Amino acid sequence: MQIIRYSHLDEILPLASDWDQLGRGVPFRSWAWMSNWWRAYGISTNGSANSDRQLYVLAVFDHSTELVGLAPWFVRHSASQGSTVRFLGTGEVCSDYLSLLCERDREDAVAAALAQWLTEKACRPGPDRWDLLAWEGIDPEDVATRRLSDQLAQRGHTIHTRPGPNCWRIELPATWQEHLAELSKDHRKQLRRLERDYLATGRARLHTATNRDEFETARRILIDLHQRRRTALGEPGCFSSVRFAAFHNDVMPSLLADGRLRLSWVELDGRPAAAEYHVADGGVVYAYQAGIEPELLEHGPGRLANLMTIRQAIQRGDRAFDFLRGDEPYKAHWRAKPRACVDIRVVPTGISARIRHGVWLTGVGMKRWLKNGLGLMTGNA
Repeated sequence: MQIIRYSHLDEILPLASDWDQLGRGVPFRSWAWMSNWWRAYGISTNGSANSDRQLYVLAVFDHSTELVGLAPWFVRHSASQGSTVRFLGTGEVCSDYLSLLCERDREDAVAAALAQWLTEKACRPGPDRWDLLAWEGIDPEDVATRRLSDQLAQRGHTIHTRPGPNCWRIELPATWQEHLAELSKDHRKQLRRLERDYLATGRARLHTATNRDEFETARRILIDLHQRRRTALGEPGCFSSVRFAAFHNDVMPSLLADGRLRLSWVELDGRPAAAEYHVADGGVVYAYQAGIEPELLEHGPGRLANLMTIRQAIQRGDRAFDFLRGDEPYKAHWRAKPRACVDIRVVPTGISARIRHGVWLTGVGMKRWLKNGLGLMTGNA
């Protein structure tokens, strides 16, 4: 197999369609999501190329020059950490289910080829040098990334894993009534009251953007409600970040054009009460971001929005509704199940890389010790 490293987006553009096919229907792995992320986060604040970051996308071609695998990465250089390779989409955007992209049943061959290439480049002078592979939030069932990790371990690299954030998913039944029957008695009672008082009376209506005009309305409502709710809680809100806002300003229209965006808002008595930013593909709806009207909390706008969008997903025939990362209690109330993810660090055999890893381990151990110590002190108080 042949491996080519790409350092510029325009070089990869001809592979965009193949990229999406290898992504297997997960929007966060798509060309639109990752390329727009790089445009927002791969540049400096003044709009010029970021000198400490470079694309590190590795494309794997078989003997017939067919693209069979992609490592959608970037590398960041620093004096303290060396050259660290991460997935595109990491950081404040919180992209879940990132993965090595690979054709089915080619995982072993692609992983072996990448592991050999990476082993040859590790800690060696040159543009392909790397001192650490840092992969966050990896699904334990992600075969391709796990195979690559195993192949690197076989070549003498140190693999360190630790628990990452849980993602929460509902496997949807065929009907809304079946889903209601799976819920607790108290939760079911609350939802039926919402249906009776707000849906049956027409007080609450769900609007989902299907064209550009509706999209602009929905986006404005989402940002307004999200920011005002977070401000009311004493937090800045995600859209206060210039890069975060710029990324979504670019990626949302692309997702809308591809039919993967479900941007909606709930209108209560003619007033926006909640907004939901979902992405969907492969029969799975991913609940990415939301906002609620702080002045309407007594009506339960968040629960009302979840009710209406989950019911809509069932009516559309979707197979799953994914709340993504975070252990908020409401997710379990909907009978979502946790999907435990892991963080993986791959440390090559170089002395400097091993020293940095030892320092990192010491820092992690110190943080854990301090956290446990403070917990004991709180418990004794």
